[in-house]
Amino acid sequence: MYTKTDMSGLNKLQKNLSELGKLNTIAIGDVMTNEFISRYSSYSSLDELVDASGFDVNTAEDFKAIPDDEWEAFIVGNTSFSSWKEMQHKSHEEFVHKKLTKDS
Repeated sequence: MYTKTDMSGLNKLQKNLSELGKLNTIAIGDVMTNEFISRYSSYSSLDELVDASGFDVNTAEDFKAIPDDEWEAFIVGNTSFSSWKEMQHKSHEEFVHKKLTKDS
């Protein structure tokens, strides 16, 4: 006997994975969403978090110009993460999970 298997979940996953693979660049705001920032800090958005840091950030170049050790200290002191790298990894992990499970 042959039984038909429901492959719709696998098909959605394959479609979502394909869409994720087409992304060339991802804006930091798309990864560190308001939901993400408010879950892991006392701030409601990435803009609010950056503003609270005291650094003048208006462009990507401004952000890159922040001294690494000072940004690291701010992140450790103002989020639930033990490093900026850990925060980035968690935000990317959640972003990918959300994209892969879209429409599930």
